[in-house]
Formats: sequence, C-alpha cells, structure tokens
Amino acid sequence: MRTQQVGLFHQSAFGEKMFGIGMPELIVILLIVLVLFGANRLPEIGAGLGKAIRGFKKGISEPSEIDVTPGKDEEKKDKKH
Repeated sequence: MRTQQVGLFHQSAFGEKMFGIGMPELIVILLIVLVLFGANRLPEIGAGLGKAIRGFKKGISEPSEIDVTPGKDEEKKDKKH
C-alpha cells in the first residue's frame, strides 16, 4: 500500500490518517481508556476535555489582557524626574 504525506495527514487507500493514526488504532485506544477508567468515569473525562478545549480556544481568540505599551501615567512620572 502506498501512502502520501500532506502536512500532518497521511493519505492512503483507506482515507486520511492524522498523525498516522487510523480507525483501528483509535478503536484500540478507546478500548484501553474504557478498561482503565471504566464506563462511569468516561462522561466526566469527556466533560473535562470539552471544558479544556473551550478554554484553550477562548484563550487563543481573545486579545491579550496584558498591555505592555507605556501609558500616560508612566510618561508623567518620567517628566517629573
């Protein structure tokens, strides 16, 4: 089978694979997570991941709250000295 890499994706006869991980690999990973954490904890883990992703997207899209440009107060202090 021949694959072609385009950025982070690998294209093969079975479709695109991100980071070289296909559907069978994802199923195995999900089964391992299910065995490790149990069915009762999966909704909690999913909710936590969702909140983390939303917070990350919000942090990226909002402008920085830290203003490093000199303001009028600093200019007045410099003129006094």
